[in-house]
Amino acid sequence: MNNPTHQQIATYLTDYALSELVKYVMEDTGCTIEQAMERVYNSPLMPALQDEENELYVQSPAYLYELMNLYPEGL
Repeated sequence: MNNPTHQQIATYLTDYALSELVKYVMEDTGCTIEQAMERVYNSPLMPALQDEENELYVQSPAYLYELMNLYPEGL
């Protein structure tokens, strides 16, 4: 059995966080999944989350959602 690589783990955690962020936006705003995805994927949090060097992807989705709402202009 092969152990997952750092890249695979980072991708998994990032994908999980993004799916949870979309759910949070939908729950809080009552918008559609498409609108929630647009908000999350166009947020300033997205580039920071995708930057593997800062390892933001290891944070909980709830924490990331708070960051997204606290810093709507960027991190």
